[in-house]
Amino acid sequence: MSTDAQQDSEEFHAWQRWHEGRIVAVAAPHGPLSLTGTHWLADHPEGRIPAVPGLWREEGDEVVLAATPEDGLTVDGKPLAGEIRLGADRGPIDASRVVQGERRLVVLSREGLWAVRDFDPQSPARHSFRTIDATPYDPAWALEGTFRPYGSDRTVRVENADGRERGLGLAGEIAFTVDGAEHTLQVAVEPDGSLWAVFADTTSGNSSYRFRFLRPAAPDDEGRVRVDFNRTLLPPCAFADHFICPFPPPGNTLTVAVPAGERNRIDG
Repeated sequence: MSTDAQQDSEEFHAWQRWHEGRIVAVAAPHGPLSLTGTHWLADHPEGRIPAVPGLWREEGDEVVLAATPEDGLTVDGKPLAGEIRLGADRGPIDASRVVQGERRLVVLSREGLWAVRDFDPQSPARHSFRTIDATPYDPAWALEGTFRPYGSDRTVRVENADGRERGLGLAGEIAFTVDGAEHTLQVAVEPDGSLWAVFADTTSGNSSYRFRFLRPAAPDDEGRVRVDFNRTLLPPCAFADHFICPFPPPGNTLTVAVPAGERNRIDG
């Protein structure tokens, strides 16, 4: 297919809309570029997090936040003066319970440890961001694959972007063919049935970020799945250093180049 024909195809236009939507989402006021800190409460036993208002402490399976009117915090839209018990935030960042002005203070729990994330639309990263460098749509990288579920879910320990090891749940693998050779990626299954892979390839750390995400739609009843590398994603930690993205598990570093999808963040 010629380049002109590719750019006139419905697949190309759908990819273009997806790519433009990704740029808008990343640059949104409370998108990943606005994360200015992930503060683990275990690192602040006195309860005071530098530059974050209030006093925060772990108490069992909850976090207790204490604040005065001078802290300027609201919880569920109401000014906080006193204490309130909080669980982990599960929804969109801009719907988080704890707010100070434009900032969103998001409660996070990972493997029994609690943290507070600070999302600030005035972050330097958000204001320096220009766009996402991505390879234009190439139909050769929209592959047919097969999902092979494991008999039971597995958890492997992998290093995360913050240097700590954490468990990564895996439910199966997707198999696909590149240049006549079969390759596989281990994947997690999301609640909606879609798949999620953390992978690297021979472009990683060179012409693309050091690792990337792939999120295929749910496989059909026969296990067939579309493995569209054109929609390869940069992980959140490509936009802010304070995310704790998992690195690829063993076996998820492809021995081929994948010159498709998002490659790097570009600042102005």
